[in-house]
Formats: sequence, structure tokens, C-alpha cells
Amino acid sequence: MPLVVTTPVDRTAGPYARRRPALIVLCLSLLIVVMANTSLIVAAPDMTTDLGLSSSDLQWVIDGYTVPYAALMLVLGSIGDKYSRRGALVTGLVIFAGGSVMGSLVHETGLVIAARAVMGVGAAVVMPATLSLLVAIFPKRERARAITAWTATSGLAIAVGPLVAGRLLKDHAWGSTFLINVPIALVAVVGALVLVPPSKAEKMGRIDYVGGLLSIVSVGSLVYAIIEGPHFGWGAGPVTAAVVAAVGFPAFVAWELRHPHPMLDVRKFAERSFSGSMTAVLFFFFGTFGSIYYATQFLQFVLGYDALETGVRLLPLAGAVFLGAAVTGRLTPKLGRKPMVVAGMVIGTVGVFLLTQVDKASTYGDFLPTMMLLGFAIGLSVSPATDTIMSSFPENELGVGGGANDTALELGGSLGIAILGSLLGATYKDKLTDLVGGHLPAAALDTAKDSVGGGLAVAQQIAKTPSAGPRQAQALVDAVHEAFAHGVAQTSLVGGIIMAAGTLIVLAVLPGRRSTEEPEPKATETSRDKEHADSV
Repeated sequence: MPLVVTTPVDRTAGPYARRRPALIVLCLSLLIVVMANTSLIVAAPDMTTDLGLSSSDLQWVIDGYTVPYAALMLVLGSIGDKYSRRGALVTGLVIFAGGSVMGSLVHETGLVIAARAVMGVGAAVVMPATLSLLVAIFPKRERARAITAWTATSGLAIAVGPLVAGRLLKDHAWGSTFLINVPIALVAVVGALVLVPPSKAEKMGRIDYVGGLLSIVSVGSLVYAIIEGPHFGWGAGPVTAAVVAAVGFPAFVAWELRHPHPMLDVRKFAERSFSGSMTAVLFFFFGTFGSIYYATQFLQFVLGYDALETGVRLLPLAGAVFLGAAVTGRLTPKLGRKPMVVAGMVIGTVGVFLLTQVDKASTYGDFLPTMMLLGFAIGLSVSPATDTIMSSFPENELGVGGGANDTALELGGSLGIAILGSLLGATYKDKLTDLVGGHLPAAALDTAKDSVGGGLAVAQQIAKTPSAGPRQAQALVDAVHEAFAHGVAQTSLVGGIIMAAGTLIVLAVLPGRRSTEEPEPKATETSRDKEHADSV
């Protein structure tokens, strides 16, 4: 067998022999896409200090990655289908690595945001390519297990990103956290050429670029409005973006309904299996990403853990993901997809509600059950939902299917961080005003209300003031901790209610096993799928 695979996967006799090593390459590619955000969370305090970031600056350092990532996945998945899925994967990895190198070298806020945007473009190419290649490579009977491994990798990345970044931050500057991605991306590029076979759609026809443009404008505007409006106020920018999204989505639907070869066949949303699974992915990552976002802040700012210590304490979440993946791999074939998806959402909802008990005396032990439940829920429910979504697309639209799944995931996560993060900030601000509003100068109070980090910075300044001293500083620290804990509890209540509502919607929409276990229209099996296949 040649070093570089040149035979297209649809021309191989029987199941592709190197499919398991190829799955490792796809999972490595997914790993860095998810790690790009989770590693940045623990690096944020150092970046804020070094670059003098405002709250708005920090938000856009994080979300400069999210906007192009969410907006471009559907279109770039379709382009990968048309020309080369493996080529898309390699191209995306190279772009991603280039953005990572840029982010490690620059020291100006705008350039850091630009580097994150380049990484987001690369991720938008990589993410749908990993799923479309996975489905193309694996015979139908093996795909559910392969997708379970793919899902478990995302849970691993949630914990590994902060852990590796925390270790680097012990001895290096924040720029080193960008470089985590580079060696993994290079290994994945080589692995893709050696282990992943070429794949593209047959008889796909012309790409619907008008529909693609409408989807980019609509999704990009919606994500921008979600990020900017709740955090920084509904000024002209976010309001305009919201209006564009409100006009753009109906225009996209109308165009797709009339187009003979649409970018995304929106009629699929009339299929309960597809729409229910998309809803599950969106709501699930809404609660999960939002909760992890503020739980990590509590560990760092209130409990005082450094970046490495925070990363270590997220490891149980990754272990729980693998446990959930093992359970769903055994039970889904017996019970069906709906029970596993709904059970995972119920468990995740319970995990979010547990954080309503947080107060300023809470310890890591109070957060551990939530992380374990959320991790177990990810492993249990996301892979059956993703498998259902991917099964809804024929072989020549696998990249579009991956893009649709990943857009729901990223949109849900963006909504969770933006909405729950905004609610947390508002609740923290109101509570801190009640506690210390009459005891601080106006400028100091404004800084302290901006964020929990700002409140602790003001306390440090007070401790150095002879007229105030350590006692007053400690009183402010206690107030900041109490206000932030109150914000976490109140935000978790809202997040849990939204998760519960999403669970009820999925329970009502997703069909049971007797209705249809395989969504229609089903992808036709290739000759490879009809032959015997080894289990993964």
C-alpha cells in the first residue's frame, strides 16, 4: 500500500482497511478545534493583564473565533463535498495552524482578534470535513460507534485544553497557548495524507452560492447580535445585525425552497428525527458551554486556582464523557436513539440546576457533581443525535450534514455563553451594588462592577492604600465573592429552566423507535456497506 493514499474511498473493495487509524486523525483534527476555545479560557487573565484588555476586548478575543466558525461551516462543508473532503481537511488544518502561529506572535489586541478569526475560518473548514469523512469511510453498521468516539473527543478537549494551557502558563507567556495547536495540526496533516482516503460527492451538481451567501450573512449576523447585544448593550451594531438576521433567514428559506439543488434542503426540518436532533444539540450545548464558562471563572477567581489547577479539576468531566460514550454505545442499539438523547438532556439539566445551590462558601466539591453529570450527558446523548443528523443526508451531502450539525453545536454554545454570561454579569453587578454601593468611590465601583476580576483588582488597590488597608480590602473581596456566587446561582436557575424547556421540546418532537429509527430520506448504502464489516 503506498505511503500517501490515492484511491478514493468509494472505489475500495470492501470497508476501507485503515479506517480506524484514519478515525484517530479525524479526532485529532477535532481536538484542536475545540481546544482553541477551552485553552483560551484559562489564559484570559494573563492576556487581560498583558494587553490591557477591556471587557469588550476580551469578549471579542474569545468570540472572534466563533463568528466565522459558525457562519462558514455550511458553505465550506458543501465546497468540501464538491471538490475534496480530504483536501478541505488539510487546507483547514493549515489555515488553523497559521492563525495559531500568528496569535502567538502578535501583541496588539486587534491583531490577536484577527488571528482568532483566521483560526475560526480554519475550524469552519475542518469541523464539517471530519464528520463527512468519518461517515464516508465507515460502513453504515460501524458509524454510530465511530461518531461516539468523535463525540468523546470533544469532551476530552474541554478538559485537556485548560490542562495543557495551564501547564504552559507556569513557565511561558499566554502566546504559548496558541502554539498548542500547531504540532497537532501538522501531525494531522501528515496523517490525513497517509491514512485518510480521498473522498468527494458524485454527481453533486453546481453549488448553491446564493443560498450559501444568505446562510453566511444570516448566521454571522445572528451570532454577532447574540454576542454583542447582551454583553455591551443593544446599540446600532447589534440591532442592525439582528434585523439582518431576521430578514436573512426567511430569505434563505425561500431561496432554498425554490432552488433545484439547494445548499441545505430546509424541508428536512419537517422530519421529526432531524429537527428533534438539531434541537437537542443546540439546547444541550447552550446549557453545557454556558455552565462550564462561569464554573471555570468561579474556580479561578473565587476559589483562587491557577490555570493548571483549574485544568486538572476539569479532568473528571472528560472521564465522564468517556463513561457516557461507553454506555450509549451499548444501550442505543437496544433502546433506540430517543431514550438516550432525552436521558442525556435530563441529566445535563439536573447538573445545571445543581449550581443553583452555589454560595460564597462553596468549594470545588460543589462543582464536581455538575461537571460529572454534564460530561456523562455529553457522552450519552450527543453521538446519537449527531448520528441521526448525519443519517438524514445522502452520500453527496455529507459535508453539508456535518456543517448543519456543527452549526447547531456552535450556535447553542454561543447562545449559552452570551445569554447566560450576560445574565451572570448583570446579576453580579446588581448584587455588588447592593453590598458595597455606598462604600466605594464611583470610579472604583464601576471597575468592580465590570467583572469579578475587576472587583478583585480594586480590592488589591485598596489594600495598598494607607487610609483603607487590608480590612476594607478583604471586605470588598468577600462582597465580590458573594455577588459572583449569587450570580452563578441565579444564572443556573435560568439556564436550568431553558434546558428543561428544551428537553420537553425534544421529547415531543423526536420520534420513538416505532415511528422511525432511521430518518428519511436515508443515505443509500454503497457496495462497501453491503459487505461484512468488522466492529470498531
